[in-house]
Amino acid sequence: MTELPTAGRTLRAHPPGVSAAKARRWGAFYYAEQVLRVMKGYGWSIFLYSVGQPAAYLFAMGVGLATLVDTNTVSAFGGVSYIAFIAPALLVSAAVMTAANEFTFPVMDGFKWRRVYYGPHASPLTPEQIAAGQIIAVTLRFLLQSVIYFAIVAMFGASPSGWGWGSVLVATLAGLSFGLPLMAYAASIKEDKGQFAMVMRFIVMPLFLFSGTFFPLDTLPVLVRWIGWISPIWHGTELGRVMTFGYEESPVLTIIHVVFLLALAWFGWVLTKRQFVRRMGQ
Repeated sequence: MTELPTAGRTLRAHPPGVSAAKARRWGAFYYAEQVLRVMKGYGWSIFLYSVGQPAAYLFAMGVGLATLVDTNTVSAFGGVSYIAFIAPALLVSAAVMTAANEFTFPVMDGFKWRRVYYGPHASPLTPEQIAAGQIIAVTLRFLLQSVIYFAIVAMFGASPSGWGWGSVLVATLAGLSFGLPLMAYAASIKEDKGQFAMVMRFIVMPLFLFSGTFFPLDTLPVLVRWIGWISPIWHGTELGRVMTFGYEESPVLTIIHVVFLLALAWFGWVLTKRQFVRRMGQ
């Protein structure tokens, strides 16, 4: 074991074999730590974007617009206030918006611009561990921002149910179900030709607007209602509403929401592993 002198104490480095064994076992968590340390450098930007923006939406739509909503239409929003109705949708949407940012340019950056994936790959870390580390770090970001945002929602009195905290887990799952297929796509891109701008404009924004975010999905025209049916935002929003205020829906539909989100996340993870191995090799 090599000894490295430092100011006032001596550090002992593990032998190469021990270090390699640790990397093979815990490599995903080591890479996640590296990603989190990078995020820490722009932590305030993350906070303002991930929490401040949806909180501003909540105040504007839930407090400002809610005063203009006819009180006779409360039944259209599950028998609760308008702010309670939209709060779970904004929580889920915030996670999906974060996924659209964290699983696009940073992934391409790892392969093309700064090529930050190739340094860890020169160690015993495998492509799958590097991909998993990125996902673990972003998942922790989902959880943290969702906890903070849910606390704001609770302060507004928009989560009357005791199970409201479950919407934090729902938002995290929704973010992963959207983000992991997108991560696989980002890992397949070799030249930036505006693909991510197209994703934001023609996929993320329509999903946000037509997923029953501000009004029940069945009040939208049939021609655009199908967007909600395939949207992780709608499935996550419906689950969040069940959690936060006991939104009444068929148990079968609740199971479908969960299965849809889990299946989409699993499918994205399988594709992501395949793309990372293809780009970096075994």
